[in-house]
Amino acid sequence: MKEISERELELPDAVIGELLRLSAEDKHVINLGPGQPDFLAPKPIIEYTRKIPQKGTHYAAPQGMIELREALCKKVKKENKMKCSPENIIVTCGSQQALFTALATTLDPGDQVVLPNPSYLAYIPQIELISAFPSFFKLREEDEWKVNPDLLVQAIEKKKTKAILINTPSNPCGSVLPKNILEEIADIAVEYDLYILVDEAYEKLVYDKKHISIGSLNGMEDYVVTFQSFSKTYAMCGYRLGYAIGPKEVIDAMNKVAHYITLTAPSISQLVGIKALTLPKFHIEKMRREYDRRRRFIVKRLNEINLPTVTPHGAFYTFSNIKQFSKNSYKFAKELLKKTKVAVIPGTEFGKFGEGYIRCSYATDLKNIKIAMDRLERFLKKKQ
Repeated sequence: MKEISERELELPDAVIGELLRLSAEDKHVINLGPGQPDFLAPKPIIEYTRKIPQKGTHYAAPQGMIELREALCKKVKKENKMKCSPENIIVTCGSQQALFTALATTLDPGDQVVLPNPSYLAYIPQIELISAFPSFFKLREEDEWKVNPDLLVQAIEKKKTKAILINTPSNPCGSVLPKNILEEIADIAVEYDLYILVDEAYEKLVYDKKHISIGSLNGMEDYVVTFQSFSKTYAMCGYRLGYAIGPKEVIDAMNKVAHYITLTAPSISQLVGIKALTLPKFHIEKMRREYDRRRRFIVKRLNEINLPTVTPHGAFYTFSNIKQFSKNSYKFAKELLKKTKVAVIPGTEFGKFGEGYIRCSYATDLKNIKIAMDRLERFLKKKQ
């Protein structure tokens, strides 16, 4: 049998998968690892799914159903303040496919992408799969995990860098980038003539702050490709429905590339997406308020038990400093799971600058979060 490709062999094995597998095998484990909502999709979505029209059994247009793209265009104009027409949108199998397609479209082998570290664990493998290279700038706890534009500039190499990749609200840190930082990133992109690829999967899960799309800033329509998703907003992870908004020439190229990856996003999911966009906002707000309640509790408890935790203002994660207890976040997480049956994600899953931290998800019932925090507190006391 022929050997498997070197490209595949170089991909990292996700530690998160091992820890979540171990937690799933034991019903007594409280899992603070999930990266998906613990809510069901809103009832109208589930009911509509049961009676999908017959057209849902056929292929949709590769770029996405025109009805969905028109509805998304209205959403993007109204809520994100971005200039948009249906030609500026491509519908994909989740925003992760949208990002991969954009990377394959905008980068050649050897090109470089500047991105924060720590950051979402799938970014680096996606970049490396197309033989491009990541160049990291550090996110710092003292900056409340926000992008420091000076550090970003230092990561740029004029002849190699092709794009900047950012994520707001952020996974794993929960930071939300304010307008002044987005404006500085926009200025950098213009100065160095770079694409900005921005992951906004958690755009609706924001607390005490306002989400601003960098694509809405003056002059950015020619530089920015924005990725959004139904997964977090409507708890529709299993429907695998996302989309990208960007310059027409980039979207046209993405459409060409996507044709050879998935052909098209599922017609059934697109029809449900059209329905979701008509729902009253209280369906989203109900989930957001519950996440906010959990967020305030878990941040308070983590800081009380001597795990310094910057208050997250978006997504549904905390990123806590464990350095006084351990220098190895993977060993810490594994020992915690073994001894207390609480699963968390080691910071190293999100890059080398994530070492010394753990990510906890509050996409988990508050009752279980309270029990998990008590177990974690007892575990830490034994380590002192």
